[in-house]
Amino acid sequence: MVQLRYQYRLYPTPSQQLSLAQAFGCARVVFNDCLRVRQTTYAAGERLSDTEIQKRVVTVAKRTPERAWLADVASVVLVQACQDARRAYRNWFDSMSGKRRGPRSGAPRFRSRKDSRQSIRFTRNGFRLRANRTLDVAKVGELDVRWSRELPTEPTSVTIIKDSAGRYFASFVVEVDATSLPEADSEVGIDLGLTTFAVLSNGKTISSPKFLRRAEHRLRKAQQCLSRKEEGSRNRAKQRVRVARAHASVADARRDWAHKQSTTIIRENQAVFVEDLCVRGLARTRLAKSVHDAGWGKFIRMLEQKAARYGRVFGRVDRFHPSSQLCSSCGVRDGPKPLSIREWTCQACGAVHDRDLNAAVNIHAAGRAEWLNACGGAVSLSA
Repeated sequence: MVQLRYQYRLYPTPSQQLSLAQAFGCARVVFNDCLRVRQTTYAAGERLSDTEIQKRVVTVAKRTPERAWLADVASVVLVQACQDARRAYRNWFDSMSGKRRGPRSGAPRFRSRKDSRQSIRFTRNGFRLRANRTLDVAKVGELDVRWSRELPTEPTSVTIIKDSAGRYFASFVVEVDATSLPEADSEVGIDLGLTTFAVLSNGKTISSPKFLRRAEHRLRKAQQCLSRKEEGSRNRAKQRVRVARAHASVADARRDWAHKQSTTIIRENQAVFVEDLCVRGLARTRLAKSVHDAGWGKFIRMLEQKAARYGRVFGRVDRFHPSSQLCSSCGVRDGPKPLSIREWTCQACGAVHDRDLNAAVNIHAAGRAEWLNACGGAVSLSA
């Protein structure tokens, strides 16, 4: 079984928006209370169970005058906020002890009403899908949903999200069986870049859409208009939403494009290999804006997730592998080259290489060698 998310646009009525705003605020308060209790008990050397913490910040808090308004929202929202705080603390401790893989997680921070994203989560007992194709949420009502596609199975939970542009979304979690695509005959290595987004080892290229660069003039004008509005005025609040919507349209276009390109690559190739780029480090250079605009990290994550879902092979090649220095014909290492050199000739065999295509071929060879070695094959890299 594979867990997937299906996200749909919501259009709540004004009264439902007020109910959702109240639920967002109560979930934020309970989350912050959970963090505060954990911090104080840890500093005092006490140990409280998760059940006791939830009892203090929800059950007991509802009976106090300061937190009596927590009873106005669905209890499942408050319980899930406690679960989020517990998970944030577990991830932090597991990251420090080495139990959690990936980049080190920082300490949980308190949520703010000024955060660009507000969300609440409902489990099975907090929502229902009605026959009239509306989403009935506890103590909110029946929400109008734009069903862009059908849900494959009954959802196990739903998260109601409000983004910085004032848009509402419903994100459903469903469990589906992993389905393998028909086996393909081709494999591919991918070299990612800025001028050309990707060069594949089979010779295909993917042009860089540069969504941020194309919208830069419009975004600059919107930001200038925002900076000229008076602080705290209603016009400034309206313009802030316009700026957020402009940025959201760029992010949506980039995400949609990455989904389409990654799906095409996964469908056409049995194995996909990419270089393990240090995107965070590259984003601190003078090329930061172009690196963020390219969205390499999002694209690679999509490839990895879709490969796991559809039974494809996905591999990452070590970022220190000299893919741009090796001759893909004879394997001789020709040395580092500045980015201005886009074509070079091997001094050993005389082969003329396009820099990006040669790197993609080397990435494919290195990834394939690692894959077959992991499967027990007697394969090694070129000398």
